[in-house]
Parts: sequence; C-alpha cells; structure tokens
Amino acid sequence: MRTLNLPVISASLDPGSKSRKLAVSAWQYLRAAGHDSRLVDLAEIEYPIFDNARVFNSEAFKELHSVIANADAIVLAFPIYNWAPPAQLKSLIESTGATGDGMNTAAWFDKPVTFICSAGLPESYMATGALAHSLMLDFKCVINPYHGYFASRDFEDEETGTLVPERAQRLAKTLDVHQDLAFVLRERSYTSAWEV
Repeated sequence: MRTLNLPVISASLDPGSKSRKLAVSAWQYLRAAGHDSRLVDLAEIEYPIFDNARVFNSEAFKELHSVIANADAIVLAFPIYNWAPPAQLKSLIESTGATGDGMNTAAWFDKPVTFICSAGLPESYMATGALAHSLMLDFKCVINPYHGYFASRDFEDEETGTLVPERAQRLAKTLDVHQDLAFVLRERSYTSAWEV
C-alpha cells in the first residue's frame, strides 16, 4: 500500500466544536492507516477573509494553498449552520480556488474531497449540496458520496467527540472510501484547469 498525502481541514471556529473532534478522529484514523496526514485547524490560523486582493499576500494563504495543492485528497470537517457550511470554509475555498488574479492557480483541481459534518439535528443532511456542486463544477473535484454527517444524537459523549458504535462505523467507512478514491484517482490520465 502506498502512502498518500491526506490532510484534514477543520473549519470550525467554535472552541467546543464537535466537528473539530471529528476532524481529530479522522486525522488519527488516516495516520493509523499509514498515510501522511496533517490536521489544519482554521481556529488556530489567522486566515484573512477573501477579498480577491490582499488575502493572496498572507503567509496563511500561501501555506494552505500549498497544503491543498499537494494533497492526494482532502477531508473537510465543519459544522452546519443555517443549512450551510460556515463562512470561513467558503472564504478558504474562494481564496485557494482563485484563478483570476493573474498569478495563482486554484489548488482544488481534481481533488477527491470528503465532508465530515456535525449538526444539531439530522434534518440538514443535504446542506452540503451547494458546496459539493461548486467543488465539482468549478474544480472537477470528486466528492465522496459517503460523507459523514453526525447530529447530536450520534454522539455517545459530546465532550470527547465519541460517536455511538454504529455511527463510528460510518465514520470509518467514510474514511476508507476516501482512501480508495485517493488511490484510484492519483493514477488518473488527465488534469483539469479552469473550464466549463
């Protein structure tokens, strides 16, 4: 089995975030499987809001653009607020996906992407749809159909982020499919660019 570069990005700013705990679990799982995996926590990085100008001069932008561009696949862990991912995740994708400044190339092209989400209730399960569409159509990302969606009732212990056994199995399956997609798509015969 070849080692993959599989970063996990936690996109919650909440100090008690359940999605961050899921991100840590995903990161540990991927490392235990023998992969290079870095945990990136947006709560610990002063990442500028996307303005299509000054953001490109920040060290945080350069670092995260490199992390994403060099990844074989990416896990995005985030909360669902008002039936949508949080603004800071959209801002990260807007900046690292920018191609119109004449200097930068989007970091997201052709990446397999897995969503791991936390939410209060199970009803917003499809709240990732717009983000998935954007990544697929703009950057030709392959979205893992086994995204992990975990509501409050799925946690055995919210303080530690421990899931009930059945939902822990779903997280493991989601990450197994993530690895499989990364292996298969690393050998793809094409590369994408900005195109419609």
